[in-house]
Amino acid sequence: MLVIGITGGVGSGKSVVLNILEQEYGAEILEEDRIARDLMEPGGASYQAVAEAFGPGILREDGTIHRPRLGSLVFGDPEKLLLLNRLTHPLVEQETRRRLAACRKPLAAVETALPREANLSAFCDAVWYIHVPEEVRIRRLSESRGYSREKCREIMGNQLPEQEFRALCRVVIENGGSLEETRRQIRRALEQAGFRPEPGA
Repeated sequence: MLVIGITGGVGSGKSVVLNILEQEYGAEILEEDRIARDLMEPGGASYQAVAEAFGPGILREDGTIHRPRLGSLVFGDPEKLLLLNRLTHPLVEQETRRRLAACRKPLAAVETALPREANLSAFCDAVWYIHVPEEVRIRRLSESRGYSREKCREIMGNQLPEQEFRALCRVVIENGGSLEETRRQIRRALEQAGFRPEPGA
């Protein structure tokens, strides 16, 4: 199985790339944010540790973790964010590896906005950085989520700078042009990695 790591900043269109890999190449798609969410459900591997570390203020009445409340607590506080990462990322990586081991498809893609914390290079054959210019990201976020430019910049400021994304990745997919151009880049990158089925196969 060929495992591709997919990363990039918010608004870069990672979901477009994942959809092409899934629909046209039959890839198994693993999104680490969803895995982290699963593990923070009551009874999940990280639930107890996160609830104890951040207190009852992050819990809803039904006992589930209120993720936006947790996010407002940790973003902007490097020590709390580091603690959350230490509690969750090893377990997310473990679960991601378990799901990959159970996968019987020839191609899988693991998506994360946090490639360093996710340790993608340790278990992916290649890591792709999905890139679009900053102005395109701002426009996409403004249109899809109704954010102001200031809010967009604040969110983007919490992510890795572009040069760090590039340093962690072997392949850059420029996703600001046409869908056909994105498809061509994906096909070329897969072929370079030794994966050559026809789309739809």
